[in-house]
Amino acid sequence: MSLISRLTKSSKPMYVRCKATLAQSRRIPNVLLNNGIEIPNLGLGTWQAEPGEVENAVKIAIDLGYRHLDCAMVYGNENEIGNAIREKIDDGTVRRKDLFVVTKLWNTFHELEKVVPACEESLKNFGLDYLDMYLMHWPVAQKVFGDITSNLPFKNAVGIDYDYLDTWRGLEECQRLGLTRSVGVSNFNSKQLDRLLLACSIKPVMNQIEVHPNLNQKKLIKFCRDRDVAVTAYSPFGSPSRPWAKPDDPVLSLDDPKLIAIGEKYGKSPAQIVLRYIVELGAIPIPKSTNEKRIYANSSIFDFELSPDDLEVLDSFNCDGRAVPALELKGCPHYPFEGVEF
Repeated sequence: MSLISRLTKSSKPMYVRCKATLAQSRRIPNVLLNNGIEIPNLGLGTWQAEPGEVENAVKIAIDLGYRHLDCAMVYGNENEIGNAIREKIDDGTVRRKDLFVVTKLWNTFHELEKVVPACEESLKNFGLDYLDMYLMHWPVAQKVFGDITSNLPFKNAVGIDYDYLDTWRGLEECQRLGLTRSVGVSNFNSKQLDRLLLACSIKPVMNQIEVHPNLNQKKLIKFCRDRDVAVTAYSPFGSPSRPWAKPDDPVLSLDDPKLIAIGEKYGKSPAQIVLRYIVELGAIPIPKSTNEKRIYANSSIFDFELSPDDLEVLDSFNCDGRAVPALELKGCPHYPFEGVEF
């Protein structure tokens, strides 16, 4: 059974599409970055995608029109993602230039002399000649003293005092060498980003930060956009499967009656409402899924706009409920979530 047949066979109304409508829904608009390169306004997240699942998920996503793939060395699945990318290139579904592949420098490779080799290792993992964007995953540098796992990435490492400005020089060199088309950061607060912008030779195109209704980051998004730095929104559903969650942590429930009511108004699911909200905040969501129907549904958010009243309801969820506080890094030099408003 073809992919279109499988999707249209579903009894749920949101998946009932004729072939022409499906083709139209696959058009994900682009965002222009400050270096003139365009990035799709939605990507596939790959953190916590299980081994054996992520390769298939990437192939499905590419078939459904995704072109933006968000990855990281610490996720431990660059090899599988690379296999999927190369297969979809080889079978003619996409050309390499159609894709926007992002990966990230992990904290244990911050020393200047380690940055280029780490980028080259990621490229080797993917089996690709270049990246579209290389991000500094955190402003915090660490030394590793044990195995690093994707689910508990800060375990078995200790923070060190190393200036992220020196690390940034390494990312700039990656771009000069043609290893990546653009460079950016992740988890930088406003002061850290401002300091970087004053010192850099190559301006970062992106700050990837946690954004969802419980943590809408309006101030930081505006700060970035005012400086022509785009924003990617990770954990758009509040990372419900994060292994460090505590019982009293704020939870973003997709069963919330307010989300359900807004979704019914537009004929959309609560998840689609959340993703559309993030787009209207001015950020690029990168939802992770390995489920074919959800991958499809997550991309079907560009055919409607939320009303001002609905945006106000969604704003009311904000409680500064950070799902990824990286408490293991607290007390380390350059920890981003303390001593600054945003």
